[in-house]
Amino acid sequence: MNTYLFFRNCLTNLIKQIIIDNGIKDVEIYTDGRKLLTILGFYRPTKNWDLLVIRKRQLLAAIELKSQVGPSFGNNFNNRVEEALGNATDLNTAFREGAFGESSKPFLGYFFVLEECSKSMMPVRITSPHFPTFPEFDDTSYAMRYEILCRKLVQEQLYDAAALILTSKESENSGKCRPLSDLTSAKRFVINLAGRMSSFALD
Repeated sequence: MNTYLFFRNCLTNLIKQIIIDNGIKDVEIYTDGRKLLTILGFYRPTKNWDLLVIRKRQLLAAIELKSQVGPSFGNNFNNRVEEALGNATDLNTAFREGAFGESSKPFLGYFFVLEECSKSMMPVRITSPHFPTFPEFDDTSYAMRYEILCRKLVQEQLYDAAALILTSKESENSGKCRPLSDLTSAKRFVINLAGRMSSFALD
């Protein structure tokens, strides 16, 4: 089993348990099938998510689950940032415009699994000849930049929770991993998810 599938299955099982614990009925969790993972967008007709939680015609949660291994971290990092920002803006705007009816705002999550290796952990030089970059990016590795991304995604209220998990190729089958910070840990992600799911039990 690859790392992506391992964490997707873990998340799915956790969500199932959270739903059971909160007594939420008539819920479907979708992780497979392109058609079943498709919901509408605002800036585009549709968008395929990695995990959807739907109760009848109410969207409870949409989660992006992404992974990246080396050696090319640079270009992939920029692509992932643009993708994360665009997907959140698209769904949040669609909700604001009433695309999901009168239901409560769905939980929006971003869960990222990154290979822990020398290239992802070493500081990377920044080139910005015209304007200085924000100081938090000074002497940062790609792993640290992903952690900053996850913090800012939640800080700016684009996502309800965002997690960064580091794992090595040697741990691919065991699932052994670690967070880079408590704020962007899997534990914090699940706590936030559980809180939102419990609120849906009252709807």
